[in-house]
Amino acid sequence: MTNKSVIQTENAPKAIGTYSQAVKAGQTVYLSGQIPLNPQTMELVSGDFAEQTKQVFDNLRAVCQAAGGDLGDIVKLNIYLTDLSNFATVNEIMATYFKEPYPARAAIGISQLPKGSLVEMDGIMVTS
Repeated sequence: MTNKSVIQTENAPKAIGTYSQAVKAGQTVYLSGQIPLNPQTMELVSGDFAEQTKQVFDNLRAVCQAAGGDLGDIVKLNIYLTDLSNFATVNEIMATYFKEPYPARAAIGISQLPKGSLVEMDGIMVTS
């Protein structure tokens, strides 16, 4: 595919495996999962769920911007939580990062995430 490009930015955590931060195919950007790593230190932010969630949104925003868009261009967002009782907190924080119309979304409860993270998100963005 000739219109496929890898998206990479120093403003988000480096990939910690065999994947890219995002891949753009045409106008569609597939955002890899982001956990709450500080991009400079590659360490998890505090164990506080709200702080971890904000860092994940900040990381996603950095990758979106590197791909020529922003969070508002995300059309599908997947949220992975190790404790679904944190879902209300996700909604509160998400409302500070997104405006209507909100992206389609799934919230999935799982047993664990890389590096002991409490939250991870990935998504699909469409640029104009």
